[in-house]
Amino acid sequence: MDLTFKVSARIAKPVAEVFEAVANPDELSRYFTTGGAKGRLETGATVTWDFHDFPGAFPVWVVEVVPEKRIVLQWEANDGAPTASYRTTVTMTFEPLDDGRTLVSISEEGWRETETGLKASYGNCQGWMQMLCALKAYKEYGINLREGMFK
Repeated sequence: MDLTFKVSARIAKPVAEVFEAVANPDELSRYFTTGGAKGRLETGATVTWDFHDFPGAFPVWVVEVVPEKRIVLQWEANDGAPTASYRTTVTMTFEPLDDGRTLVSISEEGWRETETGLKASYGNCQGWMQMLCALKAYKEYGINLREGMFK
């Protein structure tokens, strides 16, 4: 069994604006990283993300950034298993649509094929879908869906 998933959403903004909302730590902190993000997503960078619902800033390794097209990240799997830590890979793609909207897709892969890996993959799938909903609300309506949700 290959533990991977993909979620997608259409955001009613141009691809450049949507991409910047993810790559720019100030923007990301306004709707997703409730404890703040430090460092722009650029190839080879190590940035930190912090969440009120998962306290403690942690590193995110930026594998590849193709502006307005793709972001590839790695981070600790955090599957709760007592064995040595490992990383999963997150790939975000940004596709301009003919109607001016942007299709954002996020996939994550690399969990160990264990019960804890499966549980962690489900949690992250939920988290990435929530991120896309929060991104949509923020970019289209100026609303922070996560404000006060976890604290």
